Parts: sequence; C-alpha cells; structure tokens
Amino acid sequence: MNKTEEADIRKRLVDMRAALHAASTDAAGSRAPVELDQTSVGRLSRIDAMQAQSMALATERRRIIEQARIDQALARLAAGTYGICVKCDEPIEPRRLTLDPAIAVCLACARDHA
Repeated sequence: MNKTEEADIRKRLVDMRAALHAASTDAAGSRAPVELDQTSVGRLSRIDAMQAQSMALATERRRIIEQARIDQALARLAAGTYGICVKCDEPIEPRRLTLDPAIAVCLACARDHA
C-alpha cells in the first residue's frame, strides 16, 4: 500500500469515527433516564419512553463497538498490518476493505466463524 492509499484509508476511518461521535452526541438526550412522575406522563407514555430509551441505549452500544473496530483498524494501519487478516495472516480482499475499511478478517475466516 502506498502513502496516498494509506492516507485515504486513515481519513475515511477518522471520518467514520467522527460521524459516530456526532451521532452519539446528538442522541445523548434519548438515553437519559425516564421520569417516574406519573402526573406529568401517563403510564403508557412512560412505557413508550422507556422502550425508546432502551432502543437508544442499544444503538449507543453498537456505536461503541463500531468505534472500537475503527480504532483497531487505525492501530493496524499504524503498525503496518492493515489489510492482513488477524486470524490467518493472509491478505484481506481489497474489495472487502473498500466496503468496510474497519474489517479485520478475510472472507474465508469470516465464513469459518459464522
């Protein structure tokens, strides 16, 4: 991989991480605890709010996992091992990396894991 390709991949990964951070910041309010005061919110509305909060928390957990994948890809890029499968040490298909630059395993290892 040449320096230009490496810089492009790094920029794409950093942009992905920034987008996740922005989405997390924007959705912070939806993860807040649901008020227990039933005089201001009816019981069913409170249940709906709790369900929405639960979904927001699950989405945030997925964002955290995705951010960790991106950070690991950036670490592999810095170490010079980006594009090499972490399981079998074989090259990851370029098209696979184009679709998901944070991917850590080749297609064969992904199939074996499934």
